[in-house]
Amino acid sequence: MNKLYIGNVSEEASAEDLETIFEQWKIPHSGPFLVKTGYAFVDCPDEKIAMKAIDILSGKVDLHGKLLEVEHSVPKRQRSCKLQIRNIPPHMQWEVSVNWSIGKALKLNGFLMENFALKVSYIPDEMATADAPPLGGGRRGFVPRGPPRSGSPGMGARPKLQSEVPLRILVPTQFVGAIIGKEGATIRNITKQTHSKIDIHRKENAGAAEKPITVHSTPEGCSNACRTIMEIMQKEALDTKFTEEIPLKILAHNNFVGRLIGKEGRNLKKIEVDTETKITISPLQDLTLYNPERTITVKGSIEACSRAEEEVMKKVRESYENDVAAMNLQSNLIPGLNLNALGLFPGGAPGMGPSMGHNVPPPGAQGGYSFGGQPESETVHLFIPALAVGAIIGKQGQHIKQLSRYAGASIKVAPPEGMDTKQRMVIIAGPPEAQFKAQGRIFGKLKEENFFGPKEEVKLEAHIKVPSFAAGRVIGKGGKTVNELQNLTSAEVVVPRDQTPDENDQVIVKITGHFYASQLAQRKIQEILSQVRRQQQPKPSPRGEGPPLPRPSRK
Repeated sequence: MNKLYIGNVSEEASAEDLETIFEQWKIPHSGPFLVKTGYAFVDCPDEKIAMKAIDILSGKVDLHGKLLEVEHSVPKRQRSCKLQIRNIPPHMQWEVSVNWSIGKALKLNGFLMENFALKVSYIPDEMATADAPPLGGGRRGFVPRGPPRSGSPGMGARPKLQSEVPLRILVPTQFVGAIIGKEGATIRNITKQTHSKIDIHRKENAGAAEKPITVHSTPEGCSNACRTIMEIMQKEALDTKFTEEIPLKILAHNNFVGRLIGKEGRNLKKIEVDTETKITISPLQDLTLYNPERTITVKGSIEACSRAEEEVMKKVRESYENDVAAMNLQSNLIPGLNLNALGLFPGGAPGMGPSMGHNVPPPGAQGGYSFGGQPESETVHLFIPALAVGAIIGKQGQHIKQLSRYAGASIKVAPPEGMDTKQRMVIIAGPPEAQFKAQGRIFGKLKEENFFGPKEEVKLEAHIKVPSFAAGRVIGKGGKTVNELQNLTSAEVVVPRDQTPDENDQVIVKITGHFYASQLAQRKIQEILSQVRRQQQPKPSPRGEGPPLPRPSRK
């Protein structure tokens, strides 16, 4: 849906006002603004831009004293409808009677409830569909006779939703021609049979021994396409007397691989046993900032590899959905953080989430950005268990170097303060997005490496330095501000008393909590510091008056 509904519009607002806001935030629109009393409509060029407008504007941009509410515009016949809510906690029994718009209800999609990411989708009302005039201009009010045919989208047979996570595989370059077929006949046949969109990236990595293929479809469609491609490669190998084994190679973003492997490799071992395959995963050292994907190599029969692909991608999709749910839950809570610039999902893989560099706040936006629009660097001291230092640094420093490149931050482990120290300090320097990525990966690494129990939440202490004259603003009158910070973020925030400022006249603020609590507290404190800095800036002279001119000397 590319049409947007803009609610909570002031009576003073005009189409020109809305157009100015869209231009300010660099959101293109493909038609004029239709302004009514209290609301408006506008068309966007595509779904991606419509989602960008919702993410940036809804509940965040003020127009004549009112915060705009932006959501997808829903056709009238869909505004009262059935919703399917899946993946609810198993012990819950729901009895729901609501009168919501479809747009509001669909916002629950991805909402995290007791670690279950809700999946909300619209179910077309068969009666409403039947009453609607047929597409293509049939007689108004005409109702087709008889029930829908078997297999048609209607009673009992509804089209499945395409997965947001495509299947990415590597195939030997010599088999690409056979997969495409003469004049593209083979690949067209695969896409038709499996209801998939398949991209063969032939121009990537010229001269490489393998080429990536991306399959967009439902999970079932992706699996069927993968199986067909494996069968084509097997036949081509026999015809060309190619004797080497042809394993299935699946590409998956590194963010999801840890959960695919599981604690002590249990998830991966279970898939191997259940599918009778041998699975290996490429090392972290092969990752680069521009290639965040790891290769999952599956060896076995075509039937076994096909079953393994289903199980591997099931885990990957679950990880993706959980990450999206967590981000959606926190996106409105963390001010000054450009979530779309985080690159948490592979921007290079189509359909896998936002690319880096989009939706950068305009100049003057609050929270972590200078007036020139460039992110300001921040320094955070994160304390980790001393025993975890080896896992963070990695063999010959490979992991910490890779993490530094991935996050775009300077990351150093400070030397121990004593022989029996139980904690080590990790010094992270970089803009807000780099801090989010670097700290998030460290929290995740400690969990993956079992430095915390399976049911134990990873909570770390972080220190940020603030100017001594601003410490009182963080604390607030009678501790009001720091108490509000703790209530809002669920993190423990402490400004130790009787601190002696360092050589830069700075004191320490201690933040302890789980990842999102710590991030929210850090961003809130940085927001307070930004306000202090703005107040410290000298005000320009009225009417451009400069300092008084010197009196001319008498001769």
